[in-house]
Amino acid sequence: MIIGCPKEVKVQEYRVGLTPANVQSYVENGHKVYIETGAGIEIGFSDEAYQRAGAEITDKATLFAKSEMIIKVKEPIESEYNYFRENQILYTYLHLAADNPLTEMLLSRKIQAVAYETIKTPTGLPCLAPMSAIAGRLATLESAKFIQKTFGGAGVLLSGTAGTPKAKVVILGGGVVGLNAAQIAMGIGADVTILDINAERLAYIDQIFGMQIKTLTSSRGNILNLLPEADVVIGAVLIPGAKAPHLVRREDLKLMKKGAILVDVAIDQGGCFETSTPTTHNDPIFEIDGVIHYCVANMPGCVARTSTLGLTDSTLQYGLKIAALGVKQACLSDPALLQGLNTYNGKCTFKGVSDAFGLPYTEAKVALA
Repeated sequence: MIIGCPKEVKVQEYRVGLTPANVQSYVENGHKVYIETGAGIEIGFSDEAYQRAGAEITDKATLFAKSEMIIKVKEPIESEYNYFRENQILYTYLHLAADNPLTEMLLSRKIQAVAYETIKTPTGLPCLAPMSAIAGRLATLESAKFIQKTFGGAGVLLSGTAGTPKAKVVILGGGVVGLNAAQIAMGIGADVTILDINAERLAYIDQIFGMQIKTLTSSRGNILNLLPEADVVIGAVLIPGAKAPHLVRREDLKLMKKGAILVDVAIDQGGCFETSTPTTHNDPIFEIDGVIHYCVANMPGCVARTSTLGLTDSTLQYGLKIAALGVKQACLSDPALLQGLNTYNGKCTFKGVSDAFGLPYTEAKVALA
């Protein structure tokens, strides 16, 4: 198969879908790989390194025109839509439930789209977990920065100091994001509370943290009780492939301290705070009713080298399977990949996406038949 890996074009997005080591794996398995000029240069992967691994360096238009499968990091944005051709394979993060225009483009062009974030094994989401871990850690680090008075925050040090109170960090969701956010927050010395709807997960969190953080069942009442004292609220909820629920509403902001900060890690899936709108690393925060909002849609992009290595380690095995068998046979032979299929031959094959936009839903196996 002919593989193409273009340069990412979102603001401050320096990750790349393939490393030189990944290219070598594809080439050794008999595939041809095109890399867009400068795709990895910002994180230390030179064009020459890709060439030594067996790739051909080319421009974006040529790459899209010649490639059967496009491997990216982030979902295509409008400026990239016209590069895609009918029945091309797209393998990347998609987050379609929060992006109707992209969904319509993929359907109209009959793109065979496999989303990293919905590939699911019995043990979890293998291609989402590495970025979730990084985003969770960054959520705490970024909140520690933007709650500083310099940025309009309350001027609170998360750890406090001897004789001063620790900041109260509330984490909504005890999955990979929440767990990693809690690890950093507790390590810094903050007063941490995690909420989740799964009692078994809360028991697990209680055990691994040695009962040093608070755990609560996630409910509307518990969230409202915590907001008045919270210095930081990290939104870490995930319904794989579906739009995130709004756990903090606009009217709830009046309960919060002036200068408190909301960090919405779920922003790729529409956000779990009603007042969230996507921001960028260039302009990461905004304020509503005295509450700072941090809603950067590609958080791991600011640690792009670490993120690229973590991501491509997990996506490579599935990409090689798609390249070897094609989307149809790869998905039919692997239940994890089958759940990753979001659009195929003009049909929406992921329920969370069809529900988000009222689109007809076709079960993946039916679409592939």
